[in-house]
Amino acid sequence: METLTDKAPGKREARKEERRLAILEVAKRSFLESGYSGTSMSAISAELGGSKGTLWSYFPSKEELFAAVLDHATVAYRQQLSSVLQPSADLYATIVTFCHSFIGKITMEDGIRLHRLIAAEAGRFPEVGEIFFRRAPQPTQRMLADFFLHEMAAGHMREDDPLAAASVLASLCIGGLHQRVLWGIVEPTPADVEKEARYAADIFARAFDIARS
Repeated sequence: METLTDKAPGKREARKEERRLAILEVAKRSFLESGYSGTSMSAISAELGGSKGTLWSYFPSKEELFAAVLDHATVAYRQQLSSVLQPSADLYATIVTFCHSFIGKITMEDGIRLHRLIAAEAGRFPEVGEIFFRRAPQPTQRMLADFFLHEMAAGHMREDDPLAAASVLASLCIGGLHQRVLWGIVEPTPADVEKEARYAADIFARAFDIARS
């Protein structure tokens, strides 16, 4: 029979996780609204209403907190990519789906605000750019590279460096609509995202000898 002492550790862990998620939510809002330099551990602690020691016990530095915010913001997307990047009889369709998902993600409001933050502050705070790259673009490119390695081995696309191919596809996705949204020139529509995804996928398919459906 389960006792109160059996339940206690689970409740404590749940409270810790709730507290951690609350910290990440406040930190995310602060980073996106105030930038990296304008965000302080003290201000986050004050907003949460706890002691500075509590915050530091979860995240010993602002760099680690920023990394955790990025991890939390991208974990669901990486899971989504895992389901998209599966072997299929129609590689072109898979690439279109990836491009649509990726372009949609990076042109969302939070994605645009994050890219503006990185562009504005990486020069003064190189750690910001490094943390962002290791937590966001790099994992996505590695997932793509693993997928392409399998597809190249199966003869579904031209053999090349799979990581370089992943970088090419990512670059195609961020080179058009994303740039116009980033600089405030346009507001993206679903039709815009669909058109951009098809365009990027078509160029990539021609470059790597992928049959188009």
